[in-house]
Amino acid sequence: MSRRSQHIQQRLQQQVEPNISCREGHDSIILEGIVDNWAQVVRAGKLAAHEGYKGVVNRLAIEGLTLPPPRSPKLKDTALDGLHVDVLIVGGGVTGCAIARELTRKSISVLLVEKEDDLATHASSRNNGMIHPGIEPHPGTSKAYFNVHGNAMYDTVAAELGIPFTRCGSLILYQERWERFLGPLFMARARQNGVPGVRLINKNEALSLEPHLTREFSAALHMPSTGIISPYLLTVAYAENAVQNGARVSLETMVVDMKVREGRITAVGTNRGTLFPRVIVNAAGCYADAVADMAGDQFFTIHPRKGEIIILDRKKGHLISHVVAKPRLLQVKSDTKGGGVNRTIDGNILVGPNAVEQPFREDYSTDRDHIKLMLQRYLPLVPELSPADLITYFAGTRPATYEEDFVIERSQYVRNLVHAAGIQSPGLASAPAIAEEVARLTVGALGEVARVGDNPTFDGHRQGIPEPERMTWEERDALIHRRPDYGIIVCRCEGISKGQVVDALNSPISVTSIDAVKRRVRAGMGRCQGAFCTPQVLRIIGEQNGEQLAAITKKGGDSFILATETKTVQRAS
Repeated sequence: MSRRSQHIQQRLQQQVEPNISCREGHDSIILEGIVDNWAQVVRAGKLAAHEGYKGVVNRLAIEGLTLPPPRSPKLKDTALDGLHVDVLIVGGGVTGCAIARELTRKSISVLLVEKEDDLATHASSRNNGMIHPGIEPHPGTSKAYFNVHGNAMYDTVAAELGIPFTRCGSLILYQERWERFLGPLFMARARQNGVPGVRLINKNEALSLEPHLTREFSAALHMPSTGIISPYLLTVAYAENAVQNGARVSLETMVVDMKVREGRITAVGTNRGTLFPRVIVNAAGCYADAVADMAGDQFFTIHPRKGEIIILDRKKGHLISHVVAKPRLLQVKSDTKGGGVNRTIDGNILVGPNAVEQPFREDYSTDRDHIKLMLQRYLPLVPELSPADLITYFAGTRPATYEEDFVIERSQYVRNLVHAAGIQSPGLASAPAIAEEVARLTVGALGEVARVGDNPTFDGHRQGIPEPERMTWEERDALIHRRPDYGIIVCRCEGISKGQVVDALNSPISVTSIDAVKRRVRAGMGRCQGAFCTPQVLRIIGEQNGEQLAAITKKGGDSFILATETKTVQRAS
């Protein structure tokens, strides 16, 4: 044991649990032992971080707690068995899909695998859609670099992929006069990180930007580069454009093991057969450390951090246009950014998120007391908002490392492995820049064993599904004349037509579930939360895919909506 690891072990034994032991491996510090609760696990990991190691591998177990395995697909076949591919991407979130699209700029074969029945089912659909300006990450971190560079790319990315995006700007409100001293701290960080246009404004100027704000503040920090986008639609758009340029996406496909020989991954086992990729990209979100471990290169551990978010009715969307938040005294040094209120790209208002450490990577339950606290804390920012405006709430899990930074690098020990891990917030804002860097690293690794050229037919433009609600009446009329299904309204709350649902089902990546349709065209996201439109969407899926209604699921797996038909039609003899 080195003097450094011995020092860390002594601290952990004194401050957390006497039976914790430490050792070194792959330039990281590895924690082992048994503790009483999850808070001790997280505390130990944080105490061991930032001590000069590459990462923290936290293998502490909790007395009496067995963590559940990842949800795995029931599908088992040999559809991919024996397939050779240049690049295998593990994970169908926004990071993996952005990387897939970026790699199709090269003349190589790309396969993306995702264990769920659709893309963006985890963190990439369970966030507030905010494109952060880059003032929150600590200067000098990967988060700071990729956040600012990714933010600057979004005008081009959104235009090319055919999805709505707006730079709404954000405001940090200072409630008390003494809080103004935080302004220079944030301004200094903005300069260090390269965030453009940040300025301290007075109360009157802030109210001219947001007239429905509370009057209980003295000044505000204005950041004009903040944006909002639909995170799940962005993920789908990235993947569809990748498919249009030759990539392949395999849903309900889970990586279960890897064979490593002489410092290279030679085969990857899945529930659909064994693959033989030349290079593997680890973009597996909350399971990125498990994938790294399969390859024999685990130098970090993911500790899931849940965030709960409240959705308010679109009828109050006119009350706010910016992202609005209150500062906290310790926010400049915090690992989380705190919550607030923001308008979504589709007109709803979101409240939150909060941040709760938990051991479960796929637990998306919400807590009533947490929801009440967020309403009490954030609704007063816009006094005309009320708890009665609440539609629903949801939760997501951020894949945080104990170093609290992105892991974007080629493996030091496995020559054909590239990590895109620890992509928690501001991962959405950073995705375009991360994709460029990971593609560069991947092409470099591939170039060591194969010749890599440009894709002469690459087209980065994607035409999205038409959105009548964003059209003029004349444009809608012309569309309905061309496509009469666009005149049949399926979802009354959101104004979604049968034509949009049909186009979602016939998009470049085939989908079959209610939630997959919802992610593409918002059917079921309104005030009634699908009470009216779900039967209609079921019928359309059945018609388009030739499926029995009882076989259609809400979100894949066993999430069947109907058990059996309750009525049969008897034909007259």
